[in-house]
Amino acid sequence: MQQKLDLTIDKFKLFLHQQSIWWKAYFSRCQQDQITVNAGYLAYVTLLSLVPMIAVGVAIFSAFPVFESFRTGIENFIFNNFVPTSSDAIKEHISAFAGNASQMTSVGIGFLVVVALFLIRNIDLTLNKIWRVRTKRKAIFSFAIYWMVLTLGPVILGASLGVTSYLVSLASIADQEIPGFSGFLLKLLPYMISMAGFILLYTLVPNADVPLKCAFPGALFAAVLFESSKTGFALYMSHFPSYEVIYGALATVPILFVWVYLSWIVVLLGAEFTASLQEQKKEQHLKRALLEETTLD
Repeated sequence: MQQKLDLTIDKFKLFLHQQSIWWKAYFSRCQQDQITVNAGYLAYVTLLSLVPMIAVGVAIFSAFPVFESFRTGIENFIFNNFVPTSSDAIKEHISAFAGNASQMTSVGIGFLVVVALFLIRNIDLTLNKIWRVRTKRKAIFSFAIYWMVLTLGPVILGASLGVTSYLVSLASIADQEIPGFSGFLLKLLPYMISMAGFILLYTLVPNADVPLKCAFPGALFAAVLFESSKTGFALYMSHFPSYEVIYGALATVPILFVWVYLSWIVVLLGAEFTASLQEQKKEQHLKRALLEETTLD
């Protein structure tokens, strides 16, 4: 009995030691990749591309009348669940900017599309640096992927919202058997959507084979960080309204920038987590292969 207890304690100590080594390597990798600098750069590009992305999305929704009825619901869902504070003011400003952009000429709209593609390109470059990918895609393939994300993204979002509405309606029926089930599903919905988005981002964007068993924990890590930071940011803004005191009516601008910056830090932390797990799996596979060769010899 004592030997089993000692063996369990030794295994637990070994596990803690391995975890300590892994987390040290993870944070060292984050510092090496300068994720705070990259997050600031992506936040700046995002703010420049935000209105063009929304304008392109509105144009795509207009081209697919079946999703037009979902547009308001999608806007409300995004601003209520992914913008932690001042969502009404931010939504009003961005919607006004996008409405003005939709009245531009074809040349102006083409420029908006280029700016929106520029954001997707920079996300691609940043994630490939994290995965240490040196081989670049051919320009035609990269453009095809960027264009697919830009055009199909709003359509997929509209379809997912339709499916979600259907599931919630089913859950409300299930409330008769399991009280509070639909409320529980609605609370999980932001986590599920965040995880799905992170999994797609970490598996499709890097020019490398990223297994789902590495992307799933990374997406879960990023989703939990995202929801936690959203709650913490909202609490901070409600209890310490320093931005509103200093900037007054213009407070929504720095608030939006800070939130976008924090969001990109979360995205890059999840990417580093996924890449670190993948690197660990490769090292373990190589060690097993070397051990098997040594045993055979």
